[in-house]
Amino acid sequence: MMSCVRGFLPACGCALLAACAIGPDYKRPSVDVATGFKEVDGWKPTEPADALSRGPWWHIFNDDVLNGLEDQIDISNQNIKATAAAVEQAQALVTEAQAGYWPTLSVSAGRTHERRFAARPQNSNSAGASVSWPLDIWGTVRRSVESSKASEQSNEATLASARLSAQAELALDYFQLRGQDQLQILLDDIVKADELALKITENRYRVGVAARADVVTAETQLLSAQTQQINVAVQRGMLEHAIAVLVGQQPAAFTVTPSALRTDVPTIPAGVPSDLLERRPDIAEAERTVAAANAQIGVSKGAYFPSLSLSGAVDYAAGGAISQLFRVANQTWSVGPNLNQILFAGGLHRAEVAAARAGWEISVDNYRQTVLEGFQQVEDQLVTLRVLEQQSIVEDKLVQAAREAERLTLNQYKAGTVPYSSVISAQTTRLQSEQSALTVFVDRLTASVTLIEALGGGWNASQLQPPPPASTSTSAPAAPLPATSVRVPPPLQPPPAQQILPRAPVPENQP
Repeated sequence: MMSCVRGFLPACGCALLAACAIGPDYKRPSVDVATGFKEVDGWKPTEPADALSRGPWWHIFNDDVLNGLEDQIDISNQNIKATAAAVEQAQALVTEAQAGYWPTLSVSAGRTHERRFAARPQNSNSAGASVSWPLDIWGTVRRSVESSKASEQSNEATLASARLSAQAELALDYFQLRGQDQLQILLDDIVKADELALKITENRYRVGVAARADVVTAETQLLSAQTQQINVAVQRGMLEHAIAVLVGQQPAAFTVTPSALRTDVPTIPAGVPSDLLERRPDIAEAERTVAAANAQIGVSKGAYFPSLSLSGAVDYAAGGAISQLFRVANQTWSVGPNLNQILFAGGLHRAEVAAARAGWEISVDNYRQTVLEGFQQVEDQLVTLRVLEQQSIVEDKLVQAAREAERLTLNQYKAGTVPYSSVISAQTTRLQSEQSALTVFVDRLTASVTLIEALGGGWNASQLQPPPPASTSTSAPAAPLPATSVRVPPPLQPPPAQQILPRAPVPENQP
């Protein structure tokens, strides 16, 4: 027996060394990638800031309050915590799959008390150990581990995608809130102007050069502005509550101090479409899902082949005292290979392989759809930024003209050359133009944040641990994200200057 075992073990070792994993080797699905973004034409970033650090992307907005809020996302956001737990679960599943490489060792012990009719009671003792080692000749375990690792990387990319989404949503809500703060400043200014107009009208009425109707109209205009002034608090409160939930705090205990809106719109070059294959975590998530599905095809094909394992056991059994159990005379042992082949399963294995292939095709289609949607999102934000930038120039001129028209009309009313209805019309035009300019500016900030999110927020697929195999990546390393500043209308007040914090360079992408 021992001589057979000695001859069999080297043969199994040679078979394992020569074996290759069954099933298709993974290759990243091909996608059609354009050489450049269409909507980038006509929109050129100005004042390039090549010295911008590779720190967190929100630092390009140079806002300490935003920086502090964003830093709380990883610590307190419950959705990110749940996604991080899913990553830990996937890591445990990798370890579980890797356990298939190793033998299983078990031990047993028992003692029974037996009594038969008209016979003396007897004690029976037993103890033993056994080992079983399934040999991964066909690479089924290796494909299973490959699938688990790809799923783990997919979960890591899901975590990065959830983190980026929460960070972008926080920045969007924050700039919307600052827009409400700026609207409050604007309406406060409008109310002061309407109060002054009402005072002038009352003085003219007292001296008999204005009608009572002018006073009532001025009061109506003031009350209308005050109503809008008070109503701003509703939207601002809802945005503040949303930010509180994003950073994991109770809305009742969370406050963002009002402040003026920034005066510039940081933007980043879009690069080339192929960069998105490495920059966007949702694309990496979809690609790693394809890799996991590809490995499952090999796992399913393994059922067609015989399974081979080595097993051994040693047992002791005897009656009487336990101290007499471990004697050579009480010992039995066995060792040898076990070969098992399913001859008929009613088409089960064929169906499993077909299901695995269909799952792979689904994941490939989802991956390509995710890439297309990524291209669309970038194009959408590029055209939005380009058009809004052009619109902001016109809005700036409109605001200046409306202010001047209001001033001239009020002077003409003081001189008695125009009715008060002309003043009301000029004031209404000025308010509408100011609000429109503010809306366009906030929309530009929103589009800038959304473009950064669409470009992956500086994330890179090389950050997945462990890195993907060399055959799964074909794109060039993604370039850092420099920022630019674009001039905006002068009425907005700038926040205090802040320093952009650097971080360590992002590692180069794996080929």
